Amino acid sequence: MSLKAGIVGLPNVGKSTLFNAITKQTILAANYPFATIDPNVGIVMVPDKRLEKLNEMYQPKRLIPTSYEFTDIAGLVKGASQGEGLGNKFLAHIRETDAIVEVVRCFDSSKIIHVEGTIDPIRDIETINLELVIADLEIIGNRIERIAKKARTTKDKQDLLELETLEKAKKALEQNQPLRLVQFTPLEKEALKSFQFLTLKPIIYLANIDESELGLPKNRYVLQVEEYAQKEQAKVVSICCKVEEELSTLEEDEKKELLEMYNMEESGLNGLIRATYDLLGLATYFTVGKDEVRAWTFKEGMNAKQCAGIIHTDFEKGFIKAEIMSYEDLITLGSELKVKENGKVRLEGKDYLMKDGDICLFRFNV
Repeated sequence: MSLKAGIVGLPNVGKSTLFNAITKQTILAANYPFATIDPNVGIVMVPDKRLEKLNEMYQPKRLIPTSYEFTDIAGLVKGASQGEGLGNKFLAHIRETDAIVEVVRCFDSSKIIHVEGTIDPIRDIETINLELVIADLEIIGNRIERIAKKARTTKDKQDLLELETLEKAKKALEQNQPLRLVQFTPLEKEALKSFQFLTLKPIIYLANIDESELGLPKNRYVLQVEEYAQKEQAKVVSICCKVEEELSTLEEDEKKELLEMYNMEESGLNGLIRATYDLLGLATYFTVGKDEVRAWTFKEGMNAKQCAGIIHTDFEKGFIKAEIMSYEDLITLGSELKVKENGKVRLEGKDYLMKDGDICLFRFNV
C-alpha cells in the first residue's frame, strides 16, 4: 500500500534537515530560500518492536518492515498559491500526498535567517495554511463555474451533489476553515475525493526546537503551536531536527549514548513516524515464516479480502479464507504450535475486519 506524507513549511525552518534524518540521505540543506527545488522522496521504515520479536522467533531469511514515503517539498512563501516562489509547482506536489507534516520553527537563532525576519510560529502557520486555503478556493471556483449551469439545467443527481458539496466547501474556506474540520457526509466526501484538496488532508505540526531545549519544559513557541493545533484537533510533535539528523548517522551504540546525553528514551523521529502512521488511520498485520517475516500496512476498517489484495491482487480475487492468530497470543504461548493447541488460530471469511497485530495466512485459489 503506497502512502505518502509531505513535509511543508516556510524556508529555513528545518524541513530538509528533518528529511535527511528520516531517510538517512544527504540532500542540500542550505541557509537560503528554495535550496530544495524538486521534491525529494524517501522511504521511511515504521519502527515496530513486534517485528523484532517475530524476527527472533522465526529467524527468517528476510525481514521486511512496513514503510511509507516522506516527500520534502520546497519552502512555501506568502503568495505561493499565486505562483510566488515557485509556489504553484510545490502545491501540486503536496496534492499527491496523503497527509501533511508542517514544520514550524520554534527556536531563536541569529545564525539562521528567517524569511520574515522574526520568529513567530503562529504567523508562519497561518501563512502556510492561508496559501493552502487560497489554492483550494481557486480549484473550487473554477469547477463551480464549469458545472453550475449544467447541473441546474439537467438536474443530474451526481452533478447536483457535486455542486452543492463544492458550494459547502467554498463557504467554509471563505471563513478560513480547513476542509478537514468540515462535517461532510460519506457521499459528499466521495464527491470531493478526486480534487485532492490540500486543506482536506490530515495534518501534524512539527515544532522544531533547539538542541539546548531537549528534555526541558516546552518553550513558549511550542505552547503557542499546541494551543493553535488544539483548535484544529491536530497533533503536535516536538523534536530537534538537527539532533535527529546527527542521530541518523550514528551506529547503535553511539546513538544510545547521544540519546542518554539528551535524556531521551528514543529518537524523536520514531514518535513522528508513529504519529503520522496514526494520523492516516493505519495499522499493521504480519505474515511469518522461515523465508520471510513481513509487516504490511492497511487502513483501519479494511476487511480480510481487501488486506489480502495488498499482498497481491490474485490473493483478493481468489480469496477463500484467512487463517489468523494474534501477535499477543503467539508471544504469550511461545509458538505457533502452542497457539493451535490452545484453539487460538481462527479461520475468518472475507468480511472479517482486520485488527492491528493480526498474523495472517491467506488461502486463495485463482
